[in-house]
Amino acid sequence: MHRLSNPPSLDDQDLRRAVDWAIVSRRSVRAFLPRDVSNEQVAGILDVARHAASGMNTQPWHVHVVRGAVKDRISAAIAEIDNDPRRSAELKEPYEYYPVTWTSPFVDRRRKVGWDLYGLLAIEKGDKARMHAQHGRNYRFFDAPVGLFFTVDRAMEQGSLIDYGMFLQSVMVGARARGLDTCPQVAFTKFHRVIAEQLDIPDSQMLVCGMSLGHADMSRAENTLVTEREPVERFATFHGDTRKEPRS
Repeated sequence: MHRLSNPPSLDDQDLRRAVDWAIVSRRSVRAFLPRDVSNEQVAGILDVARHAASGMNTQPWHVHVVRGAVKDRISAAIAEIDNDPRRSAELKEPYEYYPVTWTSPFVDRRRKVGWDLYGLLAIEKGDKARMHAQHGRNYRFFDAPVGLFFTVDRAMEQGSLIDYGMFLQSVMVGARARGLDTCPQVAFTKFHRVIAEQLDIPDSQMLVCGMSLGHADMSRAENTLVTEREPVERFATFHGDTRKEPRS
């Protein structure tokens, strides 16, 4: 697709609705159908996402697409360690994604989404075995046919993670526009060395996150989860001219 090509033949309202729908309907899907997604479909999504903004056009992203036996081999290698508490505890994250010390309201939102999900799955508080099993589904890509791993050159700084966020959002919105669903997964970063070994990723590349891609299985309870978002007035401050209509 040429980035300056003519817009689709939709009126302004339909175009806005289509774009808004793709953004608003994006959510983390945690159960997928065994229906395949072709490499051509994945390439089409990436072809659109590559136009995401990046500082000075650095385009710091690199994507590893996995499926079939390769994906299964990675899942098995991770599960072997994840199911061994001693070995799992020895692993180090490549970077700090979450805060070391949680504060409100962020910790409250984190807890709510966790308990809402466990509630749908009938996992009771303190049931560590079932919690571990559910978390372990991350490493099977929630049964999605396609897995994605995103890496960045270690020479890049924090600004490139901002660029990466825009790229990841573009991937997920591009997937929605094609009737597909995704789940971005920082859960994979703990196993970055395992993944690097399996995919022969050089030490110069840092794993940013993983992602599952496929068709949502809407018969599964976990996919009925819809997380809440704060209203605009709770996070946005408008400064200056309010552009109020003049009094008559």
